[in-house]
Amino acid sequence: MTTYIYKAINENGSNISGEVDAVSEEQALEIISNRGYIPESVRKKTGSARADLGFVSNLSNILMPVNPRDLILLTKQFKTMIQAGISMLQILSVMEVQTENKRLKAILAGMTEDIREGDSLSRAFFRHERVFTPLYCTMIKAGESSGSLPDVLERLIYILEHEHKVKSDIKAAMRYPAIVMCFLGVAFIILLTFVIPKFIAIFEKAGIDLPLPTKICMVLYNILHDYWLILIVSAAAIFIFFLQFFRTRTGKYYRDFVLMRMPLVGHLIVKSAMSRFASIFSILQSSGVTVLESMEILSETISNEAITREFAKIKDLLTEGRGISQPLRQAKYFTPMVINMVAIGEEAGSLDDMLREIAVHYDAEVEFSTKQLSEAVGPILTVGLAAVVGFFALAIFLPMWDLTKMVG
Repeated sequence: MTTYIYKAINENGSNISGEVDAVSEEQALEIISNRGYIPESVRKKTGSARADLGFVSNLSNILMPVNPRDLILLTKQFKTMIQAGISMLQILSVMEVQTENKRLKAILAGMTEDIREGDSLSRAFFRHERVFTPLYCTMIKAGESSGSLPDVLERLIYILEHEHKVKSDIKAAMRYPAIVMCFLGVAFIILLTFVIPKFIAIFEKAGIDLPLPTKICMVLYNILHDYWLILIVSAAAIFIFFLQFFRTRTGKYYRDFVLMRMPLVGHLIVKSAMSRFASIFSILQSSGVTVLESMEILSETISNEAITREFAKIKDLLTEGRGISQPLRQAKYFTPMVINMVAIGEEAGSLDDMLREIAVHYDAEVEFSTKQLSEAVGPILTVGLAAVVGFFALAIFLPMWDLTKMVG
C-alpha cells in the first residue's frame, strides 16, 4: 500500500485535503470519489517520516511480535461484539483494554483515532499490514462493503485457526529430529576433540598402522584443532549470507523450489500449499471478492515464492478470458485433482463449494503426511546415529584389536 496526499472539494463546495492509502493512483481516486468528494489532485506521499515509520515498524516486529493466538482471539472478540450491535469505536476501545499484547494495544489505539477522524474500518486495518496480512485486510474490506462483516470474520477465524494448526503440526513433527541432530552434532565434536586424540596418541606410540576410519578421525581432528577459528567465522558468514539471501524474492524462490523436490518433505509442502490455496480462494469467492483480486491476494498470502510466481502467469491468462481451470493447467505445482475439481466447480457454478471440498481433502492429506513424516524420521535418525557410532567404534576398536594381538 502507498499513501497518497489529495486535494478535493466536499459536498459543501469547500476545499479539503487529506491522505489515503491505496495500491495505485486510480484506486486512490476511486476511494476519494466514494467518500463523496470531487478530487482535484493526488500525489504520492514522500519524505523521511515515512522511512522513520518503516524503521519503527520493523523494530516493533522484532521486539513485540504478535502471536497468531493473540490475533485469533482478537478476531473472535471482534466478531462477537459486532454481532452484539456495539458501535465500532466502542469495540476497538474494549479490545484495546482486553488484549494483553502491547503492540496490539498501540495498534488498536491508533485505529480508534483513525476511525474517529473519519477513516473507514478497512483503511484503518490497511495501515497495519505488518500485523494484519493483506488477506485479513481485504476480507475486512469485503465484509465492510457487502454489509456481512460477521460472516466474513467467521470465515477469517477459520483460516487463521487452520493455518496455525498446520504450522504447529509441521513444527511438532520437525522438533524431535532437530533436537536429535543437535545432540548428535555436539556428541560428534566432543568425541572427535577429546576422546579420539587420547586413543590415537596410544596407538602412535605403539607403532600400529592405523586403519582408514582412524586416519579420517585424525584428519578431522587436525582440521578442528588448527582451523577452528576459521571454521567458526566461515560457518557464521555462510549462515548470515543464506539468512539474508532467503529474505530476498530470488532466495525464497530457490528455497521453495528445492524444498518441494525433497523426498518426504516435498509432498507435504505441496499439499499444504494446495490446502491453503483452496481454503483462502473459497472464502474470498464466497465473500464477493473478484477472481483477479483473489489471485492478487493469494500471491501475497500463499507463503511459497515458487507458487507465487505462477500466479502472475495465471492472472495474465485470466485477463484473456480463459476461465480459471485452463490457466491452472498451464501453471506448475497445481495437482490434477485441484485442476479437475476447479473445472467441475466452474462449470457447475459452485466454485466456492468445490474449493471448500478441495481444502477439506488436502487438510486430511497434510495431517496424514505429517504423521508419515514423523514415523519415517525415527528410522532415518536411528540409521544415522548407528552410522556415527559405528564409525567411531571402528576408529577406536580396530587399532585396539591390532594392539591386543601385538601384546599377545
